[in-house]
Amino acid sequence: MEPQWRKLRYQFRKHLTWRNCMSGLLPGWNQFSDSLNSVSRPAQMGPIWMEAAHLSGMPVNTSIWIKNPPASSYLACIAVKCAELQSIAIGEQYLRLLREAVMLRSENISVQSVLIQLAETLAQTAPNFNVQQFSENLKNEEGRNAFRKDLQEVQSRNINRFPTLIFSSAHHASLLMTGYRPYTALVDIVKQMIPGIEPDTTPITEEAYQAYWGSLTKRELDEATNEDGVLKKLTPEMPAR
Repeated sequence: MEPQWRKLRYQFRKHLTWRNCMSGLLPGWNQFSDSLNSVSRPAQMGPIWMEAAHLSGMPVNTSIWIKNPPASSYLACIAVKCAELQSIAIGEQYLRLLREAVMLRSENISVQSVLIQLAETLAQTAPNFNVQQFSENLKNEEGRNAFRKDLQEVQSRNINRFPTLIFSSAHHASLLMTGYRPYTALVDIVKQMIPGIEPDTTPITEEAYQAYWGSLTKRELDEATNEDGVLKKLTPEMPAR
C-alpha cells in the first residue's frame, strides 16, 4: 500500500506526522501458521505475494520463497529499530531499502550480513548515519528492546492484520484502519479526523516526487500523478529506482 500511503503523506505533509511500528509477522516458521491463507511453509508464501503484486500493481519478486526464504522477520524488524535509534528519518530510509532488498532483489533479510550491507548502502547517501553504531545495536539489547516495545504495542492493541493504520488527532477519537485500501479511503479518514483539512493541490511532478522520496517505483509515481482514479500507462523505459 506504499503508493497510496506515500501520496497521502506527500499531499498532507504540512499537517501529518507518522511513525512506524514493527509487528514481527514471522517469528519463525516453526511458530508461524496462517490458516486463512493456508500458509505454514515458505513455498506457500509465493502465491500470496503474487496476489499482492496483482492487486497493488507494485513490483514483487516472489522467487525468494523458493530459492532463499527468510527464516524470520524479527531480525529485520530489529534492524529497522536500530536505524531508528539514530533518527526517525534514518529508520524510514532503512525500512525502504529493506523492502526493496527482499521484494525486488530477493535478498534474504533474515541474514545479519545482508542487513549490515544495507546499512552501508544507506550511509552512502546519509553521511550522519553511523554504520558501526547500527551494527553494535543489532548485536546488543538496544535494538531488541526497541522492537519489544513495538511488539507490546501491537499486542496491547490486539492488532493481527497488516497493514494497520491508526489515525489520531485532537479533534477526534482514534480510528483504526486495516488492510489494503485505496487512496480515497485514506483521504476520507484524514478529513474525518481533522474537519476542514485539505491536501496540497499543487500538481505533482515526477521531479518533485522523486526529489521528495528518493527511491520510487513506476506504480508509486502513477498513483501520485493520477487524479481521476484510473491508472495511467507509464513509459516502459522508466525503471524502479
